[in-house]
Amino acid sequence: MYGIDTRADSEIEDLTQRYGQDRILHRCGSALSSQAIGPKLLWLSRNEPEVWAKTRRFFMASSFIVNRLTGAYVLDHHSASQCDPMYDIAAETWASDWATDIAPDLELPALHWAADVVGRVTTAAAAATGIPAGTPVMAGTIDAWSEALSVGVREAGDTMLMYGTTMFIVEAVDTLRPHRAMWGTTGLTPGSRCVAAGMSTSGALTGWLRALVGSPPFEQLMAEAAAIPAGSDGLVALPYFAGERTPLYDPRARGLILGLTLRHGRAHIYRALLESIGYGVRHILETLGAAAESPRRIIAVGGGTKGGLWAQIVSDVTGQRQEIPGEAIGACYGDALLAAQGVGLVADGTAWAKVVGIVEPSDSTRALYDELYSIYRSLYPATVEQAHALAWIQAATAHN
Repeated sequence: MYGIDTRADSEIEDLTQRYGQDRILHRCGSALSSQAIGPKLLWLSRNEPEVWAKTRRFFMASSFIVNRLTGAYVLDHHSASQCDPMYDIAAETWASDWATDIAPDLELPALHWAADVVGRVTTAAAAATGIPAGTPVMAGTIDAWSEALSVGVREAGDTMLMYGTTMFIVEAVDTLRPHRAMWGTTGLTPGSRCVAAGMSTSGALTGWLRALVGSPPFEQLMAEAAAIPAGSDGLVALPYFAGERTPLYDPRARGLILGLTLRHGRAHIYRALLESIGYGVRHILETLGAAAESPRRIIAVGGGTKGGLWAQIVSDVTGQRQEIPGEAIGACYGDALLAAQGVGLVADGTAWAKVVGIVEPSDSTRALYDELYSIYRSLYPATVEQAHALAWIQAATAHN
């Protein structure tokens, strides 16, 4: 699992001390966080030694399917670049010394680029799946990067904002300048680079509140929230209900709703949660400006772009214009494009995305959201010690 699995907290600290934060950052492109694969492997060896003793290989979702279809043991370069600190981003190869230190006796997969044909469907796989034997199979990649490709994130400054259970941001850059608060990765083609960021919760917050208030339709909750004025009548929330990934790197951060009075109802809280996601995106975009080029254009994808309110709130909070593509089916659309490129049906560099809508920020709410964002930014440092103390209590309770 990616960043929402925070079990390897102590392994992150141990490996950071072992190799040095600056060395990891400049060799691998990212500081170690709950997103990194190396600490997860170390956690497994320490906490489930009987499993680790039988472990010879490791897979991500795409590489597992490739293996079952073809028998090939491969991983694409982009996915490997998220296996910090086991991949050397400048050399575009495994950092074999650190990988061997972290996971001795583990066979590392052969590296390929996402659109490379790495094998063909075997007879056994054809019988199990119905896919014709001999069908070419590409290396594939992680879903967010396929989704970024699907909406045309190719040139420096192109930025995808993916609305989902979590919020994910990918920006293409000409030159990678490693930054402690962001993830630096390879792109999907040789020499390409990206800076990425992710929030631990996004749509998960709306699902949590919906379940809490009797599971009314999302459309009803969204309509109620739309009737509440900007700023939710003085509520500010921290969306760290599952810790936070970038730019805090704090798995023990916790959620907060400040300003509650007896006149606030579920619609106020629902809107405040949507606004908190906007504040989190603004925090990331401001940090991206320091780590890379400021976004040249933002393309929004995912379920949160439907209905209008959520995307409008994010534009109003951030002051950023968002482009909405006509095809928003996500990673599978990008995968289809990678497959078409891999077998030569379309030329490399082909883009399928077409913009069909624009979300413009409103001037009327800018001053209010600037004030509330300032409050938002002050809340985490003011409450971090208390949040961590509560996180330890929660962990102890969970283990009893």
